[in-house]
Amino acid sequence: MTGSIRVALGLGAALQTAALSAQDLDAPRPIDATDTVFIEEMTWMEVRDAIAAGHTTVIVATGGIEQNGPYVASGKHNFVLEATTDAIARELGNALVAPIIKLVPEGDIDPPTGHMRYHATISVRDETFEAVLTDVLSSLAQHGFTDLVLIGDSGGNIRGMERVSARLNETWGTSPKWRSAPRRVHYIPEYYSEDIYSCDFLENELGIHQQPSECVATRDRYHDDYHYSSIIATTDPTRIRAQQRIDAGLFEINGVDLSPVETTVANGRALIAYRAELTARAIRAAIGRR
Repeated sequence: MTGSIRVALGLGAALQTAALSAQDLDAPRPIDATDTVFIEEMTWMEVRDAIAAGHTTVIVATGGIEQNGPYVASGKHNFVLEATTDAIARELGNALVAPIIKLVPEGDIDPPTGHMRYHATISVRDETFEAVLTDVLSSLAQHGFTDLVLIGDSGGNIRGMERVSARLNETWGTSPKWRSAPRRVHYIPEYYSEDIYSCDFLENELGIHQQPSECVATRDRYHDDYHYSSIIATTDPTRIRAQQRIDAGLFEINGVDLSPVETTVANGRALIAYRAELTARAIRAAIGRR
């Protein structure tokens, strides 16, 4: 690298630093805020002002990219979280949602195990997953969130979330830095495990009877069920290949007809509201025990 290039790069960095310094951290927001709970859709001023107004709870959700049979897109868990995290934050009334952690452990890469045996799956090592969670949660704590909520839409994410929660709470609990405004991570297993796959709600409230009747992730050949398909349909029916399946006479799951799409979407919205209510209840209880 020549001296002139080094000087130019150094000048560029200095100008960038000066520009950032010119943004007064206390400057008033010049326009109205947008109606969203997703941090990545907000400006830094909107996040700052939301925290100052009492939105000191933040949801950090973990999903995954994995095989879900021939009909459901590989981002299944992430698509579900698009819908449920929005509903949970609005149910709480004082929470924002961090960007969804989309890459999680899905099995060994080489030789491949678990979902990694199937195309489209992307896996990360446990230590990678936990390092990302640690840095994300630490960033959010630095900005003023005091109750950091971890939820996972996939069973393979549980151990990592539990370990990170325990480690950070131990570290932050003894940190003089957070003495005046303690930070706490709350791993909420109820989001995933309470009425897992919403089997009871589907049976008793919506009258949806899947076959076989055993409540497991893969009742039949596919890593899919009515719970997941209907929630995903609320975000975009193409993600469950609705029209292609209708054209092929295959628009059903576990013996349940998914037609018409409008009914499936309506049931998906009911499931979102149900899971938001039970998760918000668990979050309030956890925060109350802090």
